[in-house]
Amino acid sequence: MEIDIQIDPRYEAEAAAGLIDRAVRAVLDAEGVTDPVEVSVLVTDDAHLHELNRDYRGIDAPTDVLSFGAEDEGDQPAFVRPPDAARYLGDIALSYERVVAQAAEYGHSRERELAFLVVHGVLHLLEYDHERSAEDEAAMLARQDAVMERLGLLR
Repeated sequence: MEIDIQIDPRYEAEAAAGLIDRAVRAVLDAEGVTDPVEVSVLVTDDAHLHELNRDYRGIDAPTDVLSFGAEDEGDQPAFVRPPDAARYLGDIALSYERVVAQAAEYGHSRERELAFLVVHGVLHLLEYDHERSAEDEAAMLARQDAVMERLGLLR
């Protein structure tokens, strides 16, 4: 499993790469993903997430986390990989400014909020989607709660 973590230098002291790595691995383990995979996580700011949200989702506003699944290409044929190559799941981008604000708003630690956003993003890469239907939302929320419990980061 390969997890590429890039943290904006302004947030390196607070945004723990080890916690991000643990959160990604906890989701993949909980979901039974055993084949080699690659995931990229970017920790940045509101302005960058605003730009990505506008450019890729058509929503002209900042957000806390975005997921870009490598297999979200619709009718596009899958990229051909060597048989032993890891499956690239996709990219996650999150705003550390939102981590700080939402942790204060919800009354829990920044670590819990950071892990939660990573867990949420990885679940999206695994094709969970809370916006599809009430049933899908309930399934995603249950999986998020289970992984956060596994991480020991309850509300």
